[in-house]
Amino acid sequence: MRVILYCRVSTDKETQVSSLGRQREELNKMADLYSMEIVDSIEEQASGYEIEREGVFTLLEYFSNGRADTLLIQDETRLGRGNTKIALFHQMNKLGVRIFTLSHEGEMEISESDSMVLQIVGIVEEYQRKIHNMKIRRGMKRAVQNGYNPNENLSNQHLAPGRERIDFPVEEVVRLRNNNLTFQDIAATLRGLGYNVSKATVHRRYREYVSLENKAESSYDK
Repeated sequence: MRVILYCRVSTDKETQVSSLGRQREELNKMADLYSMEIVDSIEEQASGYEIEREGVFTLLEYFSNGRADTLLIQDETRLGRGNTKIALFHQMNKLGVRIFTLSHEGEMEISESDSMVLQIVGIVEEYQRKIHNMKIRRGMKRAVQNGYNPNENLSNQHLAPGRERIDFPVEEVVRLRNNNLTFQDIAATLRGLGYNVSKATVHRRYREYVSLENKAESSYDK
């Protein structure tokens, strides 16, 4: 396991600052106990209700880029409180991150109430995705009926006439890009899944997808 240690206190009082050191020391011991590879140790002083924290952005970048797969914290409140905690739990779940805590003496077990909220959030997010895709399809259908030809608007097609287009899941490219992966990382991920694609191809098809999506939405909104 490649782990990120995350320590947080809410104020800059001396007693709180010293707590950061204790958290770090205890987390290091637990990482050793589970033979975890420590990628980074993040410490910050910020409210758990605040989601806009540099430490949070940093650890999410590690997980999004695949440089780490496990989070180690003192307890769930160190990651966040209230809605911020639920939002971060949801994001960690989407990224497949395992969370270990000192309070659980191992992998964290989400409470029944939090689990229920996360299920509701997941259902709502899935329906939002379906509604968005339906809107795009309807917009594209209307655009085609009005004379729009998608093939005439794909950039760079003239650079490779007659060459067969490589088939790969562009939706997955969009999802990974939304998780802040670089096009180079996305291409490497796709190659690992058996799609022989280059960074340039991934970048071009992503731009095509976004361009078509924007045109479809524009047509739908008219």
